[in-house]
Amino acid sequence: MTTAEPRRAAPGGASWSRRALALGIGLVLLVAAVAASLMAGSKATSATDVWHVLTGVADPYLTEVVRSRYARTALGVLVGAGLAAAGLLMQAVTRNPLAEPGLLGINMGAAAAIVTATAFLGFHGGTGTVWWALPGAVVAGLVVHVIGVAGARSGMVRLVLAGAVVSAVLSAYIQAITLSLPKVFDSYRHWVVGSLAGSSFATLLAVLPFTLVGVVLAVVLAPALNVLALGEETATAVGVNAPLVRAGGLVAAILLSAAATAAVGPVAFVGLAVPHIVRALVGADFRVQIPFALLFGPSMLLAADAVGRVLIRPQELMVGVVSAFIGVPFLLYAVRTMRGDG
Repeated sequence: MTTAEPRRAAPGGASWSRRALALGIGLVLLVAAVAASLMAGSKATSATDVWHVLTGVADPYLTEVVRSRYARTALGVLVGAGLAAAGLLMQAVTRNPLAEPGLLGINMGAAAAIVTATAFLGFHGGTGTVWWALPGAVVAGLVVHVIGVAGARSGMVRLVLAGAVVSAVLSAYIQAITLSLPKVFDSYRHWVVGSLAGSSFATLLAVLPFTLVGVVLAVVLAPALNVLALGEETATAVGVNAPLVRAGGLVAAILLSAAATAAVGPVAFVGLAVPHIVRALVGADFRVQIPFALLFGPSMLLAADAVGRVLIRPQELMVGVVSAFIGVPFLLYAVRTMRGDG
């Protein structure tokens, strides 16, 4: 009588079959989310309509309607991937399961830059928003990094505190300007909630290089992050430069989240929830987590955007509002799945 062979486990605590199943689910969800994004809008379009447009047999009006959603969908994929990967990196580097892009003051940095440009430099919104928001987000993130991790073994605690302090200062500055200048507030309020409305390929191309650099850096650092997760002493013993790995992870997270925030405004919860979902599905290996975060992040963001466009049609809810409601059940499920793991 023979006994069945145990399932082979992949590195990081999940079996290869489980990861293959997760990959299939992720691809199906991404395709469904992209299709939903192309169908959703003030004018209802069916899957058949979208297929006719893609195959070139639709009438000109329907073709124009669906094509107007291409840039929005593409930018949603890029932003969702960037936020998810940034959240994963921040949770890994800070060892804080509640870490997300707003932790480093990136959202407030982008917002402060836009408010400053509107109030003092004659900026009036539009596609140029990204060119003001991006440097503001990057500078804020780097300031928090320099303050938080310079010269102390408790750098991760200092980092969180530095992010809170910088965010508070920038928030006070933003409130002072917007309350004093109503025109600035009127322009700023459309961006601060987070929305894919009005997306363009020009915006996508502006933030694409920063996202690509962040993704490449994250992939390169993934093996070292696995070692760092075992503890700083272990990492040092096997030749991993822990401070350098942390700094690289934070820089990658800053680039990813700054690009996403500059493109569409602050979008909550994607960077917090997706890493938990990914870990529950594929285990603790960062070499696997990063690609899966890039897969599941766009699905969540596009799903939230599609729901926001059909819920109160012909008006729409901002994706930043809907993403929290979409993400809550997924995060609760992931936490229940991980309960007792460690």
